Amino acid sequence: MKAAEIRALSADDLQSKLQEARAELFNLRFQMATGQLDNTARVKEVKKDIARIQTEMRAREMSA
Repeated sequence: MKAAEIRALSADDLQSKLQEARAELFNLRFQMATGQLDNTARVKEVKKDIARIQTEMRAREMSA
């Protein structure tokens, strides 16, 4: 997910995307631990998405 896409989302959408990303990260870590994960790069992508979402949420909080 790109930063421009994240900026276009509403606060509720950001919150739901954050929950989805955290759930996906949990599942990816579980798959990695059990040896079922094929695309290990996806873990890094999801972590960065979480960071982008949190950064945008914080920026909105600071500007309000």
